[in-house]
Amino acid sequence: MSSSWDNAFRGEPGKGLSHNPGFAGAGSFFRSPYQRDLKNVDVAVSGVPLDIATTNRPGARLGPRAIRNASASIAWERPWPWSLDPMAAMRVVDYGDCEPPGDNLLSVAHIESHIDTILQSGAASLMLGGDHFVSYPSVRAHAARHGPLTLVHFDAHTDTWPSSGNGVNHGTMFHQAALEGLVRPETSSQIGIRTVNEDTLGFRVISASEVHRKSGREIAEEVRARAGDSPVYITFDIDCLDPAYAPGTGTPVPGGLSSFQALDIIRELRGINVVGMDVVEVAPAYDHAEITALAAAQIAIELLCLYADRWHSVA
Repeated sequence: MSSSWDNAFRGEPGKGLSHNPGFAGAGSFFRSPYQRDLKNVDVAVSGVPLDIATTNRPGARLGPRAIRNASASIAWERPWPWSLDPMAAMRVVDYGDCEPPGDNLLSVAHIESHIDTILQSGAASLMLGGDHFVSYPSVRAHAARHGPLTLVHFDAHTDTWPSSGNGVNHGTMFHQAALEGLVRPETSSQIGIRTVNEDTLGFRVISASEVHRKSGREIAEEVRARAGDSPVYITFDIDCLDPAYAPGTGTPVPGGLSSFQALDIIRELRGINVVGMDVVEVAPAYDHAEITALAAAQIAIELLCLYADRWHSVA
């Protein structure tokens, strides 16, 4: 075997998906090269291994590693049915993880600075969580660069409950983001919701039941029309999927989307002005046969396809 076979160490960004064996080598995201130098990089993938803002089962701190490992199994060709390989269309690197500052793991400023470093380089960010709280500092960094954001939020929960006085957690962060003007509820959509929260704050809540009744194209057309050409941040909580497709998560709720339904909506969102992305809440301790991590990896690479499709159309 060639001495250059391990793409995570010896690969070059922009050369396309690697044909390295999925059972060996370093566990980078889709075999992309590990790299901290962001010069001429288009997208930096990074993990935020944090789960102390969860309100139910812990374990999502192991999510970034699980997603990377699962991605190796599907890194051998471009994602179907896309006509582009995002790893060839763009220069994508695995930027590693956001390291916690000492014992202060729950640091908004630290995670925000991590994402801001990526954005200041000119690269886009694809973040792997971690519990859903990590989206809050990422949204702060993106809003500082792009202005108020449209949130396209896949989830079983709205995560817009007001804080009980104990600070921001993984169920209150989008309430806080709306209060701070980081996101614009009037242009934002929440997809797959199947838990009770009477105060929508002006977000368009598309329930799981509505998704089951409509096509992915119908859902995507409404989301895209509501967003217009505003800067869009897409956040995908893996518990948007039904537990049959994603048991490995901290707050599973029956009645959710299938993997196909979620992917179909993402594919039909082509043309939306996505500027930032994350996939969160994978907790591998509750997973079976890596099906949750595998679903998360597939969703993450298709978000890259969505970004690359838009990136190429305006380049």
